[in-house]
Formats: sequence, C-alpha cells, structure tokens
Amino acid sequence: MSPMASALLPDRLGGAPHSKRSLRLWLRLLTCTTTIEQRVSQRLRDEFATTLPRFDLLAALDRAGQNGLTMGEAADRLMVSNGNITGLAARLRADGLVEAMAGTDRRVQRLRLTTAGQARFAIMAAAHEAWIETLFADLTDTEADDLTGLLERTKRSLEAAAREEPSR
Repeated sequence: MSPMASALLPDRLGGAPHSKRSLRLWLRLLTCTTTIEQRVSQRLRDEFATTLPRFDLLAALDRAGQNGLTMGEAADRLMVSNGNITGLAARLRADGLVEAMAGTDRRVQRLRLTTAGQARFAIMAAAHEAWIETLFADLTDTEADDLTGLLERTKRSLEAAAREEPSR
C-alpha cells in the first residue's frame, strides 16, 4: 500500500507494527462486508418485506433452474445448516415462491422456484444489482477490477490454507 493510501485509512490499532497488516486487512474486509450486508438487508426489508437469507435462497434456486436443488445442496451453496434451509424453504413455500418437487427418493426433497417466485426474484435481483452498483460507485472500473483480482487471489490463498489445516 502506498504511503498516501495508508494515510487515508484510520489506524485503529494505534500504530501497530507492519506485522499487524493482516489483522488490519481482516478488520477492513469485515467492516466493508458488514456494512454492505446491513445496507442490503435493510433495503430488502424496506422494499420487499424479505430477508437476506430468503433472497440468497431464491438466488441459489434461480441459478439452479428447473432442476432445483436438494435441501442439502442449497445448504452447501449458502454455507448454512440443513435446518436453516428447512425453515427458509417453509416460509418461501407458504408465500408461493418455492415449490417442492417429487423426487425418486422421498427422503430427499428438491426445491425450485415457482413461476411467481421467478417473477418476484427477477424484480428483487434487479433492485439488488442497482443497490450494489450504488455502493461501489466511488470505485473506478480499474479499481473495481483490481480489487476483484486481489480478492480472487485472497480466496485462493484461503482455500489453500484450509487444505493444509489438519482435519478435526
């Protein structure tokens, strides 16, 4: 980071040594993620009377298409427990946005969006995209591309570190 860039960032670690760079980076990422999540969650509540977890499940089902997802697949994609998906799915079914599909194994339930769910999600997704565009509007295209590249590299680094950790 250039001296100018570091001068723009408040140092909440009281001038901690260079070895604290990773901690500062983690705190900055957490702050940005939390801020974005809070703003998007509030907009979803205000404009669509829904929650971010419900939106995320609708998005996963939208990406899955007509084949839908099993509850386990949905839980894996959203990185939550099967119990969380069960509760979300029940509420979305009650709203007519999601339907259960008959499967070959009645113990494994598949979900997909209903026609109403597809239409509702399309409206929410367009609004969501506009909100995200607004939140990142101060970044130039080059800055956004650079940040995306750095975050991709960070993700690969995290995945490599996870593979090296002993299993528990």
